[in-house]
Parts: sequence; C-alpha cells; structure tokens
Amino acid sequence: MAVQWLIAAGVLVGASVVFWGLSAWMTRRIEAAVPGNGRFVEVDGERFHYYEEGKGPPLVMIHGLMGSSRNLTYALSGQLREHFRVITLDRPGSGYSTRHAGTPADLPAQARQIAAFIQTLGLEKPLVLGHSLGGAIALALALDHPHAVSGLILVAPLTHPQRLLPLVFLSLAVRPAWLRRWLSHTLTVPIGLLTKGSVVKGVFAPDAAPADFATRGGGLLGMRPDNFYAASTEINQVNDHLPDMVKRYPQLTLPIGLIYGARDKVLDFQKHGQALASKVPGLKLQLVEGRGHMLPITATERVAAVVEQIAKRVRPAQSATVLHAPFALANK
Repeated sequence: MAVQWLIAAGVLVGASVVFWGLSAWMTRRIEAAVPGNGRFVEVDGERFHYYEEGKGPPLVMIHGLMGSSRNLTYALSGQLREHFRVITLDRPGSGYSTRHAGTPADLPAQARQIAAFIQTLGLEKPLVLGHSLGGAIALALALDHPHAVSGLILVAPLTHPQRLLPLVFLSLAVRPAWLRRWLSHTLTVPIGLLTKGSVVKGVFAPDAAPADFATRGGGLLGMRPDNFYAASTEINQVNDHLPDMVKRYPQLTLPIGLIYGARDKVLDFQKHGQALASKVPGLKLQLVEGRGHMLPITATERVAAVVEQIAKRVRPAQSATVLHAPFALANK
C-alpha cells in the first residue's frame, strides 16, 4: 500500500511539473498574442497598467471578473474619447496589473487601490464607469471615497450578495488558496484554451461574441495562471462586504446611471439592477431589450449615451462650485 501511495504521489508530482511547464509556455504565447498596450504607474507598491485616450473631463473605466481594460477599449472607449479623457485600467491582478501576495482582493480594498490610482494620476473627481464586478467596485469607491468620484455609470453591475456563482464562472469556486494556486499553474491554461469558446459564448449570451474578442477584446488574458488565481480569490471574497454595502446604498447622492441587458445570463437585472434602483433615491434602471451581459461591446451606443447623461448632471454642479468659489473666498 505504501508503495502504491508513493507511485501515485510520484505520478502527481511528475504530471504537475509537466502541466506547470506547459502552462508557462502557453502563457508566453498568450502574452505575445495580446501584449500590454498602455502605460504603467506604481500605486502603493502595485504596478497598474492603464490605457488613456481622448481629451475632456476624466472618465475612469473599471472592467469585470476575469477581464481586462481591453474589454472596454474594444469598442466603448472609441465612442467616448471625443468628449472625455478616457482612462481604462486593468484592476490589480487582472490584465497586466500586479497583485502581490498579501495584497487584499476584497471590494473595499480594490476601491481603496483605485482611489489611490485616481489620486496618483491627479484626476479631479472623475466620472467612474464600472462593468459587472467593476460596478460593485465603483459602488464601494463612491461609498468609501466619495471625494474621489463625481458620478457613476454602472453597466450590468453586481450589487447584491449572490449565493450561487453564474455557471460560466463556476470553475473559479476554489476555496483553499493552495489548491487555487496549484490549479492556476497546472490546469487552468490548457483547460481554458479547450473551453474558451463555451465560456465566451456564456458571457455574451444571448448575443454573439465578436470573432476577435479573444485577442483584441483581451479574452485570452483571463486564462493566464495569475489572472485565474486573482479572479478566484475575488469571487471567494466578494460576498464578504456586499451586505454592508447594501445597507448603505440609500446614502448615495451623487449622479448615477444604471443600465442592464434584459436578457443578461450572468447577473439578473431584477436581483441586481432593480434591487439597487429601489434603494437609491431617484435612481432609474435603463433596460436594453434583447441584450446580455457584455453591453460595453454589444450595446456601445446605449452605454455611451448613459455616460453623456451623467456627465451633463455632473457638469452644472461643478460649474456652480467654480462660480461660487471666488465669492466665498471674498467673503471670508
């Protein structure tokens, strides 16, 4: 029996080494096909990768789970760069941004990191757009760092605790950190490449995914070991702070735009969209009929219109602040 166990252990170790090496080789191939295309800045010990284009009021865009900045620059930033300075970032642990061991991945921590990113770039209360999990982080940013943001655009956001993972992200439900690390460096890339078609189809459903989403849209980047590990860590912690955030939603007073696909298969628009609108005074949910979860790509013009709507609501308030500031100073 002891010999059999030793043989089994040896086979496991040998297979792990083979798959580890295969994953490292495939990762290099992915990064050659989808290289970093933006700038880097160090924020609190982490290296942020971001892409900047356009001129005008600043707009920071935050992608969702297993995504990258390319999800949002694929089509959406092109609609917005004529009127905004669009800054699309890779969240820590995603795309080409780092998340070192020991750096927290929960919602308040990510909001804190993005607030520091905004400060490092010298942005003055930008608009913030968050898609999917990025929407939850945008909400945490507005709740915990209200000085850092002037308005929110929430695109198919996660807003409430969810007991069950969406089927398309079920592979991320790995709780022990050691097992998560082992899987990410051995099986994630080979299995991911074999199943990427069904995963992308599930994220976009019922819409058709663009043929070049894996490369130009950054889809391949999420299959790399470190990105898988980061996403799995996030999904295992995402419910820790959402209940407290839900209680605080009525405190939100800044301009917010909320848009959802009526046929979203990843996050239900009633449980997350309507539920948020019912708690934030004056917030209205905009539904895009027939569309799914990836609205930044499949309903670009509708999302861009929501950004413009919120920008118009923010600008009068900013103009009033500027106009009244000299008067206030003169009367001190």
